[in-house]
Formats: sequence, C-alpha cells, structure tokens
Amino acid sequence: MVKTIKNIYLLTGIIVSNLTLSHAAIIPPGTQLAVKQDIVRNNGSEPASLDVHKVENDVEFNIINDFFSGLVSIDRDGKLTPDLAARWENKDNKVWLFHLREGIKWSDGSPITAHDVVFSWRRLADPEMASPYGSYIGNMHIVNAKDILSGKKKPHELGVKALNNLTVEVTLEQPVSYFLQMLAYPIMVPISQKAVEKYGEKWTHPDVFVSSGPFKLAEWVVNEKVVGVRNQQYWDNTHTVINKVTYLPIASETSDINRYLAGEIDITKSIPSVLFKSLKEKLGDQVHITPGLGVYYYDLNNKKAPFNDVRVRQALNLALDKTIIANKVLGQGQEPAYNHTPPNTGGMNLAPPDYASWTQQARVEKARQLLNEAGYNSNNPLKFNLLYNTSEEHKRIAIAATSMWKKNLGIDIVLQNQERKTMLDVIRQGSFDMVRYARIADYNNPASFLNNFVTNSSNNTFLYSNEIYDDLIQKAKATNDQKYFQQAENILAKDVPAIPVFYYVGARLVKPYIGGYYLSPLGFMSSKDLYVIKH
Repeated sequence: MVKTIKNIYLLTGIIVSNLTLSHAAIIPPGTQLAVKQDIVRNNGSEPASLDVHKVENDVEFNIINDFFSGLVSIDRDGKLTPDLAARWENKDNKVWLFHLREGIKWSDGSPITAHDVVFSWRRLADPEMASPYGSYIGNMHIVNAKDILSGKKKPHELGVKALNNLTVEVTLEQPVSYFLQMLAYPIMVPISQKAVEKYGEKWTHPDVFVSSGPFKLAEWVVNEKVVGVRNQQYWDNTHTVINKVTYLPIASETSDINRYLAGEIDITKSIPSVLFKSLKEKLGDQVHITPGLGVYYYDLNNKKAPFNDVRVRQALNLALDKTIIANKVLGQGQEPAYNHTPPNTGGMNLAPPDYASWTQQARVEKARQLLNEAGYNSNNPLKFNLLYNTSEEHKRIAIAATSMWKKNLGIDIVLQNQERKTMLDVIRQGSFDMVRYARIADYNNPASFLNNFVTNSSNNTFLYSNEIYDDLIQKAKATNDQKYFQQAENILAKDVPAIPVFYYVGARLVKPYIGGYYLSPLGFMSSKDLYVIKH
C-alpha cells in the first residue's frame, strides 16, 4: 500500500521532506521544487487514437499510461502494486477477486465501478471492435476470451463479472503465472462505460474525455501537441507533483534534439546515433541510456512471394550483419539480436541459434547457398520493397541493411517510407513485402514476445502459422517452463518469420531540472513520478 507523506509540500520552492511512495514522485530531502510544474515530452509521432482499444504502439500507450489507471500497476522498481484495486485474492490461480478502492472516481466525478471493468474487457474482446490487441485478453486465458474473439461466443460470456460495484471476479481457463503482470499493461485499463455509450466514437475528444489516472486530456491539436493536466479526481492526486504534460509528435530526431537544445523540450524521444558521441561529450549527465525489453525487427510477409519460401527468409536473416548495425550504425549500447526474446526476459536467458556463433562470412556463404536453391541469382536477382515509418534513424538502418543485402546477395531493394499511421494501416492490410517494426514487452516474460507468432494472433503481423509452435506456446504459458520457450525460439530460428535486428536501449536527453526520471524495462516513463526542480 502507499505510504503517507510526513510533511505536505507546497510548489513554491519550499524544501521537501523525504517521500517513499509507490505511486508518487520520490523527492530527496532538501530538494527545492519549481513553482511551475509543467513538462514537455517528445512522443515521437502523432497518436493514431486515444481509444485504448484501438491502439497498439508506445506512441499511444505512453499517453494512456499517464491518463488511465489499471487494477494494478508496476512501479519504477518493477514491483507490482495496487492501483484502482486496493487488494485481491485468488483460488488455485484461476479465480481472481479484485476489490476496488472505495470512492474512486473518473475525471468527470462519476464513480469508477466494477461494471466499467467488465464493460471495458468485453469491448476489448469483441470481434466487432477488432482491437489490434484483442488477442492479448485471449493470451490471459480468461474464460471464453478466445471463442469471443473468433466469433463463436458473445462478449457477455467473457469470464469476468461484477459481483457488486466494487468487486470484480475474473475466471481463467488455466493458471497463468504472470497474470497480474499482464493485468498491469495499459491495454487492460478500464474506460468509462457511461462516456463511451453517451459519446460513441467521440468519447476521446478533449471536451468530453474521461480518464482515471493522474492526468486528463485538456487539448489535442493534431500534428502539434496533446496536453494533459492534473486530474483532481485521481485517487492519489495529492501525491502527484506535475500539473501539466505536453506531448509533442516530432518524428524527426534532429528536430527533437534542436528543440531540446533551444529549451523547448524537457525530455526527448530518442538520441540520433550520429549525434550521440558529441551530445554525450557536451551534455554529460543529461544523456540517459537505459536497458530495455524490446526488439527491432524487419517483419516479413510470410504469405507473399518471395517470403513464403523459408530459404529466402533464412538467407536474409543470415546475410544481415547485425553486429555492425548495433555497434557501428547505432552504438548506444544496443546488442545484435538472434533470438526474438531479449536476454533475461522474465529471468530467463534463452540460448541463441547455432549460427549466432558463426563468423559473418560463414553466415553469408550459407545465405548465398540458400538463395541460389530458392532460384535467385545474378540472372534472376531477388527484388522487393522495404517499408519504414518516416524517421532519420530508421532510414539510416534501412540503408545499411539494404547495402549489406545488395553486397552479399545481389538483392535489389526499393526503400519506401510512410507516416506511421499510414504504415500501420498497410501492415494491418497485409499489403507489404518487408516492413520495419518493433516489439516492446507488454510484461516481463518471454510469452510477451513469443505470443506474437501464434496463429491468428492479432499481433501476428507476419501472417505466420506453425501448429507445433502454437502447441509449445500453450505449454509454456501453462507452466512457465523455460524448455518450452526455448523450443519455440528454436522453431523461429529455423522458420524466420521475421528478422530480429537488435535489442533496444532507451536513449533520452533529460534536462537536469527534471527530477525522478526513469525508464522502465517496458519503456514507460510515468509523468506522475516526475517533478521540476527549482532552476
């Protein structure tokens, strides 16, 4: 539970006592706070939506994480903590009871109830909603979720019910060891049934937006900014310091840095690799590098020639020098990726495929052999398009990758770039050859990455299917046994439905007067945990 503050602080430069709060900014003794507690964050792109059930990327989840609370949350130390639910218990890890806090309210002052939770999860599972994250609730093994997603059963048959206004009962088909971690992801936050039913598609408009977290939507100017202000109805509002958060949709890394240097941005979205060394020398401690649980990919359309031929997929994977991309093209601490699960995810270190230990020359020679067997050579060169969302960094990586494939395999690749929203539509339509994408963990377990490759998963943008693989993932989720995850990785190493390129790190510039900065392994930075130091 959250501890109480010994001394109430005022935002007028007064020295603050030591705070040890799970859901709050942790302010060291002697710190003087600025009078103006406003921050500006670059969020990297324009949100596709702020409807929780229509989004699939960190661009939206960064904001949703600030605007909404879940039943539980994960703090900066990676520990599970109560949020809207004050407590919970379970029977046989299959029937869970969550007891909501008394008096919790939406930002419009109406009560948050167990009925909102039921409404929200049914909406997520509803095939008519067609949520990109619909399969997430199926992966939790909530009773009937998968049958609802496939249209075999109705949303009201989902294994979640409101026993009264403050008690939610969730029934699982099988125990899921990381169920509570999954519950902490932003896709599972409840939304207001009353607001959605009253305003329909317009419920996310600033004039009627209803939230439950530390902030609420005050302004949304498309392609300019999203503004959040303190939600006075938030259950833990007294322990939040920041009053206003502005999220900018700047896709250009250079513009991001320039506006940071000009004092217009407090926290950048990233640091361009070409500027990393000079910025580190110039700004020192303002450069923050944080290990993360994420993989940079090139997704392949497994249903479309030439990628429906496993030999082509294997050849492209082998001929890509991932070490050069990680260490030379980027060089901020990224590691070359051979598995689809980053090291130490869920405390597991899955063994990489044998070819990870080969020399790059040996990998290239094998790749040439495979491509030749598939019928591609100097007389019949392989040709395809590589799509990436507009970004200088993505462009640099794509140029490096295509140069390697051209040099090593004689492949002709056409680079295409689109704005992120357009690219996501193309991915969902399956009308691509190869596309840049990324997977950031939704929860700290290998299943968070490996579920994406399960047949008919809503996150299976590769259009990949393997019955043996699907069965292994089912066993892995039921037991959390590393051997099943390892066997699943071994299949992906052979089938190569996508090409993992490198494991992410979080690289940000942060002004020295921003206190409480951190980036979680899942890539989240909660604005409620920040504060502005007097400067």
